Amino acid sequence: MKRFLYYSILIFISSTIWNACVVVKEVIDEEEFNLKATDFKENFPTFRKYFGIPLSGKVDSVFYDDTEKKIIFRFNKQFASIPLREDNVAAIKDSVKNFFGDEYSLYDFEFYIEKYPIDELIPNYFRSNRTEIDKARLPLPREKKNPIIKNISKPFQITNGLNEKNVLLWHSHGWYYNNQEKRWMWQRARLFQTVEDIGPLSFTIPFLIPMLENAGATVFVPRERDTQVNEVIIDNDTNKQPAYLESVTNKKLKWKSYETGFALKNKILTEGENPFLKGTSKYIETDTTETATIKWSPDIPETGEYTVYISYQSFEDSNDETIYFVSHAGGKTEFRVNQKIGGGTWIHLGKFLFRKGKDKNQFVMLSNKANSSGKIVSGDAIRFGGGMGIIEREGQISKRAKFIEGSRYWLQYAGMPDTLVYNLNKSADDYKDDYQSRAEYGNYLYGKPYGPNRNRNEKGLGIPIDVSLAFHTDAGITRNDTVIGTLMIYSTPGLDSLDVFPDGVSRLANRDLADIVQTQIVEDLRTLYDSAWTRRQLMDAMYSEAARPNFPSMLLELLSHQNFLDMKFHLDPRFKFDASRAIYKGILKFLAYQYNYEYVVQPLPVTHFAAELVNNKVKLSWQPKPDPLESTALPEKYIVYTRIDDGGFDNGRLIDSTSILIENLEAGKIYSFKVTALNKGGESFPSEILSVGISKKNTQPVLIVNGFDRVSPPASIESPKFMGFFNIIDEGIPYLYDYGYTGVQFNFDPDSKWETDDNPGHGASASDYETKIIAGNTFDFSYIHGKALLNNGFSFCSVSDESVWDGKLSLTKYPFVDFIFGEEKKTLPPKSNSPLGIEFQTIPDLLKEKIKTYIQLGGKMFMSGSYIGSDLYTDPDSVGVKFANEVLRVKLKTGYASRIGEVYSVNEKFLSKNFLVKFNTEFNEKIYKVEAPDEIGPINGSEILLRYNENEFSAAVGFREGRGVVVFGFPFETILDETKRNEVMKAVLDYLEVK
Repeated sequence: MKRFLYYSILIFISSTIWNACVVVKEVIDEEEFNLKATDFKENFPTFRKYFGIPLSGKVDSVFYDDTEKKIIFRFNKQFASIPLREDNVAAIKDSVKNFFGDEYSLYDFEFYIEKYPIDELIPNYFRSNRTEIDKARLPLPREKKNPIIKNISKPFQITNGLNEKNVLLWHSHGWYYNNQEKRWMWQRARLFQTVEDIGPLSFTIPFLIPMLENAGATVFVPRERDTQVNEVIIDNDTNKQPAYLESVTNKKLKWKSYETGFALKNKILTEGENPFLKGTSKYIETDTTETATIKWSPDIPETGEYTVYISYQSFEDSNDETIYFVSHAGGKTEFRVNQKIGGGTWIHLGKFLFRKGKDKNQFVMLSNKANSSGKIVSGDAIRFGGGMGIIEREGQISKRAKFIEGSRYWLQYAGMPDTLVYNLNKSADDYKDDYQSRAEYGNYLYGKPYGPNRNRNEKGLGIPIDVSLAFHTDAGITRNDTVIGTLMIYSTPGLDSLDVFPDGVSRLANRDLADIVQTQIVEDLRTLYDSAWTRRQLMDAMYSEAARPNFPSMLLELLSHQNFLDMKFHLDPRFKFDASRAIYKGILKFLAYQYNYEYVVQPLPVTHFAAELVNNKVKLSWQPKPDPLESTALPEKYIVYTRIDDGGFDNGRLIDSTSILIENLEAGKIYSFKVTALNKGGESFPSEILSVGISKKNTQPVLIVNGFDRVSPPASIESPKFMGFFNIIDEGIPYLYDYGYTGVQFNFDPDSKWETDDNPGHGASASDYETKIIAGNTFDFSYIHGKALLNNGFSFCSVSDESVWDGKLSLTKYPFVDFIFGEEKKTLPPKSNSPLGIEFQTIPDLLKEKIKTYIQLGGKMFMSGSYIGSDLYTDPDSVGVKFANEVLRVKLKTGYASRIGEVYSVNEKFLSKNFLVKFNTEFNEKIYKVEAPDEIGPINGSEILLRYNENEFSAAVGFREGRGVVVFGFPFETILDETKRNEVMKAVLDYLEVK
C-alpha cells in the first residue's frame, strides 16, 4: 500500500505543480476539467503499466455531473483483464483521486468498466465481507433431487467436496473430418511430440477427471472418455440369451417394450442417424422385493479395463434410485441411478477390469427392487469400452478410436438431437460444429430453461450442470526465458447478448469462476514450478465455448503448445498432476462459495507404504502426506483396496488408522493392495501397489522393495539454434499411460516458421504413434517380481523404498531382497529454479547405508534397473562410484547399451550357456519401454552373468561369498516371456543360494 500511495503522490505532484494554491471547486469549470481529463489520459500508460493493466486497457471517457456532484470514469472491458481485489481496486481509486487533486474533493468519483462499477468485478469469493457480496450471481434455489449416479459400494460419503455436483468438461478439439479437404485430420498441428487435439486429455483423463470424481462430482464429457479401443454393446433389440436375459418372478409383472431406445443395426452411423431412436427399450414396475431383473453378459474380446455405460428411458414416474450391479473381475459394485433424468443417452458408471471371454461372473444387472412399488425402471443397451469411430462423413470413417475423435461424432453416437447440439452448420462445417457442440451438449443435459441456444425451452435430460470447463493449450511463441502462461476466458454476455443466464442469474458468475480457477493455477504453479509463471489476461470475450453454456463456464488456455518452454512443463506428468489439482481446487472453491458450504480439499496420496508378512498375516502400514499448499487436505481415514491374483481391485475397506492386519491369506495366491487417504472433501489418488504371496513350500518370506517411483518428461536440449525434445537420450516415463504422444520431434530449428499445420515449423513431430496407448509407470511391478518368486516356491512381501531408507523397516529380517529400480534415475524439474530440486535418485544416501549394512551382515540381494550404474556414477565426490564398486561390485561401462533388448547367458553357474532372454524395447500398452539400459562390468571379484546379444556388452554382474549381489543393467519386469522370467528369477535365487 505504501507503494500505491507513493505512486499516487508522484502523479499528484507532476500534475498539479503548476497550481501551488489549491482552490476547492464547488462547480466544475468545463474547460479546466477537460484539460485535466486530457492530462489523465496522457498519463494513463504509466498508470496502466503500474497496475499491470494490458495495453488494450483504455479510458473510454471521463465526464462530470455537477447536479449529482460526480466525476465518472469509464474504462473498456480490457481494463478488467487483471484480477480485481479490494486492495488494488482501492489503490486504483486513490491514485486517480490523487491525480485530480483536492480541488475536486467535493465530488464523488465513480469508476466503471463498461457498464459495471469496478467493485462489482471483484469476485464474491475474494470479498472480505459476505454480507456485501453480489447475490445476483449466486444460483437460485432448485428442487432437491437425487444425483444421477451414486456408487453404493463405496465405503464412505463425501460431505464437503463436490458431492451431488455435475461438472461438464471437455479437452480441446479432436480428430475431425475437414469438409473442404475431404479428409480426416487434426484441428491443430503436431508440435513437440503431441497435438492440442489430444494433449489436454493427457491432463483430464488420468488426472483432472479422477480428481473431480474423487471429490464426489459426476463428470460429463462430450468426447469419448474411455481409451479402451475394444467395445461390446448388448441391447434388447440385437442380442439374445444368454447375453441379454430378462427374468420375472412376480406373475403380475412383465417386462414391456417401449417404442424408443438404442439400437445399432449397422456397423456405421450415417449423417443424421440417431441410434437412440432406432430401437426399443424395456420397462417394468418396481417392487419392494426383487421380482424382476435384466442381465447383460458381455463376451469380452481382450482382458483389460472397460468403462461401463448404461442407457434407459426417463418417465415422469421413473424410479429415482434404480439399482444396478456391475459384476467384474474385482467383485460386484452396486449403483443407484436416478432414472427420472438422463434417459436416452450413455450414462457413465465407472471403469472395471473384465477378463477375456464369456465369464458367468461378468455382467451388468438391473433390478426392480425399490422402496415402494409402482414406479418405473427402464433398461436399454449396455456398453463396455470406448471402441473405434463409426460415424461416416461423406463416405469416410475416421479409422481412429472414439476417444481420439472430436465431440461432434461422439454426440451423435450419444443420441443428441442434431440441429440443436452437434449439427449446427447444416453438415457443411464439422470444424465449427465440433467447437459449438460441446457447450450445447451441457445445455441439452440441463434442459429447459437452460436448453440448447436454438431452443432454450427444449426439455433436455434434466441433469443440472453446475459448472463447465473447456480445457485448451493455445498458441504463442517467445524466445525469452519465460512461459507464455495461463489465459482464462469467460463471457459476460451469452449467445443471446444478455448478461444473465436464462433464469436471471448474473453471468458475472463466469468471471468469478474464471478468476478463482486462474488464481489457483497461477499461485500453485508459481510455488511449485516457476516463480515467474505468467498470468495472462482474464479475458471477457464472446468465444463460443465461453458464451454458449447456460451455466457458469470458463475456457482455460493453460499454456502454449507452440512454445518450447511451456511444453517442457506440458510433457511432465508431475506438472500435469499439480496443474490438474489446482484446477480441481479452483472449481471446488467456486462451488463451495456459490452454495455456501465449507470446502475440504481431498488429501494427497500416502507414502511409506509397506506390506509385510507376519506369521502368515499381512500387515499394511503407511504415512499421510501433508499438502503445504492446502491446510484442509488432511486425511481423516483411509481405504484399503485388495486384488487377488490377476483380478481387479475390490470396493475397498474403510480404515481409521495408518495400519491394518489382514488375516486368512490363502497359500498360493497373490494378494495386492493399494491405499487411498480420505477426508470430508474426497479421496486421494492411490498409493503404489504392493503384493504379498505365501508359498505352500516355504512360508519364510523374502522381500521386494519398490524403488521405481519416477515419472518424467522426455529429455530436452536447448540452444540458440537447436531446441526440442531428444528422445534418444531419454523418452521419459508417463504416469500409468500416455495417451497424447504422436511421435518424435524432428524439427529442432527455433527459427523455423509455421507454414501450415502439416508443415508447422519448429517442434514439428512425427505421427506414427498418435493412435497408440503407451505404458508408463503403473506402480504395480511388485506383482510381476512376486509372481516369479512364488512360482519358484518362495513366499514374498513388498514395501516402498522410502519405508526402508527412513528406517520403518529392517532389511536384515529377510534372507533375500529384490530391489525394483525400473527406470528410476535422478530427474530435474522442468524449470531449473524450481524448489522441487532433483527427484527420483535411484539409491539415495540413506538407502545406500541400509543396503551396505544388509550385505555386510550376510544378506543376499537382487537389483535390476536401467540406470543403477549410470545414476550412481553421477554422484558428487565419487560417493556413488565407491558404493557401486565396493558394495555392489559393479562398474559402469556405458549407458545406452542395447536397442534390441536381447541378452544371453555367458555363465553356467547362472544359466545354461546361450540361454536367450528378451526385454521390452518397443512402445506398447502392456509394459514400459526400455530405451537406455546400462552396460555394467565386474569389479572386486564379481563376474559377468549375462551379455547383450547385439554387441557383447555385459548386461548382468554378480558375486557370492556367503553373501552376494546380482545386478541387472535392465529391468527384470520388462522380460517379455513369463516362463523366461520365472527361469531368470530361479537362476538369481540359485546363484545366491537362497534357501
